[in-house]
Amino acid sequence: MKTRPCTTGFLLPALWLSLVACPATGQDPRVTAEPRDLPPPGYGTLRQEDVSLALQVGSISIQILPLDEWVTRLLAPDTYQSLHSLHEALADSVQQIARQQGIGRPTLFFVTFFGLQERARFEPEIVTITSQNRFFRPVAILPRSPQWSRRQLNQRETASAVYIFDEGIELREPFTVSYDVLTSNRWERVLRVLDRERSRAISRARADRDP
Repeated sequence: MKTRPCTTGFLLPALWLSLVACPATGQDPRVTAEPRDLPPPGYGTLRQEDVSLALQVGSISIQILPLDEWVTRLLAPDTYQSLHSLHEALADSVQQIARQQGIGRPTLFFVTFFGLQERARFEPEIVTITSQNRFFRPVAILPRSPQWSRRQLNQRETASAVYIFDEGIELREPFTVSYDVLTSNRWERVLRVLDRERSRAISRARADRDP
């Protein structure tokens, strides 16, 4: 069957190739455009902690990482490949949820809860984001740990999930993440880290290409 081109009016970054369907036609837009301001995979050196937002509430610590190629491409190769593979594994689920919710370009975050004490309770649904004067709650949560359903962790135990948010969260501008009454606005500082690493990674890639 011959497919028609997607006509939504934008090109999706390479990360979303298997995640989002074109809502106007119902076809799968296999867009292959590469973002111009990104180095090739394998040239980043950042740790996951360098680009994550962290919150601590009582006996729980939370780490929140945007799962966007603009961010993850700058992580060390093993970490990048692990997160990229996670995207591929969840592609069908994210696509289905996006269609059900009428979301053209969902924003994904990898959220990890850490237990600092025994029987540490956590509430997954109260992780929220404020971006561009808009308030976002997760439209869906895809658990990646068997402990998730217990909503309770032992000391040093972790539980992770991929959060799906509506489109409109601008990762290239400062935003805040909240859990209950605590808020982190560290993303403004992370943006400077990403900018420096992006320039260095592009330089490393060019040096390999043009010795």
